[in-house]
Amino acid sequence: MKTDLSRILAISGQSGLYLYISQARNGAIVEALSDKKRSSVGITSKLTSLADISIYTDDEEVKLQDVFLKMKDVLGEADAPSAKSEPAALKALFEKALPDYDRDRFYVSHMKKVVEWYNALKNYASLDFVDLDAEAEEEADQE
Repeated sequence: MKTDLSRILAISGQSGLYLYISQARNGAIVEALSDKKRSSVGITSKLTSLADISIYTDDEEVKLQDVFLKMKDVLGEADAPSAKSEPAALKALFEKALPDYDRDRFYVSHMKKVVEWYNALKNYASLDFVDLDAEAEEEADQE
């Protein structure tokens, strides 16, 4: 099954990734990818869709989905280094996967989050992503 990053959420103050299930009266209902437990998050919680995240490079911003695909090309079937790895190991991975990442704006703390998310998707969802741009084009063609 393909993963739709627009429905995968990072919630401020909570570890892990969550699948958006539906709107609730006072927020949203989400399901943790790791253990499939459902919970409600309040309207004041900061929810960020992974589809809305980009990584700075020297020339442009690269969508997180594309970064994950480049990481998959470099890592193959192996997991990404742990977020607790040495900063040099994380930087080495991104040197291979995204060699032109902006060293002034893409910090080790960001790298830690990206490798955590990569490993969570690899282990609990899929690194085969829904192509949101192609779906938008199809919908436009149908109108």
